[in-house]
Amino acid sequence: MEYALVGAPGSGATLRLDYRAFAYAGKFVVGAPGKAVLRTPDGSPAVPGWEPDEPLPPTVDASEFDDDVVAAVSFSPDRTDPACCRLRYVTVHVARRGEGLGPRLIDRAVSRLAADGYDRVRIAVNNPFAYAALYKCGFAYTGERTGIAELELERPASEPAPESDVDGEGDVDGHERDVDGEDDRYRAGLRAFREDDRELDPRERAFISERLEEERESG
Repeated sequence: MEYALVGAPGSGATLRLDYRAFAYAGKFVVGAPGKAVLRTPDGSPAVPGWEPDEPLPPTVDASEFDDDVVAAVSFSPDRTDPACCRLRYVTVHVARRGEGLGPRLIDRAVSRLAADGYDRVRIAVNNPFAYAALYKCGFAYTGERTGIAELELERPASEPAPESDVDGEGDVDGHERDVDGEDDRYRAGLRAFREDDRELDPRERAFISERLEEERESG
């Protein structure tokens, strides 16, 4: 897979992703945010032979999809802080999750944003799985919240994530990744999810409880 900048913020660049394979596919049709991808270098399908669970409606032409994309991220400058850029949406092909492609794409995108002059990169997450994966990408909980049950995470743009974090087994589409060396801010974020008004599903609750319990026992 190769990293490619599809377009900077405001360029009008769009991606047509198969909504059956990618979460947030509709968000990448919007032209305002910048976009970057991991894709095949020769334009061949990212997942040859992949069979979706549902057919496309007659009004949708599968040939219009950017099927060489395996992971995508969108981003745009923070409206109130010109030194900060926000990652808006990150998605990985459903058949390629668990391979570390999401963290790999994020790290490349953050490096590019540092080269573009941004000091910091932020992202808001609304579930503990994405939260844990982004901690592995070098992001940390700021203690702030935004939107509905979303925690704000941030990392310096010029500091790469540790190699072990980028190459780990996981992604940010909702699949678990173990986080080593949790700190107080990491645990605070997990507790924030548990104490929020949003009802956690059983898998989310078990994920949080296991990690907080592990930390309590090790301490």
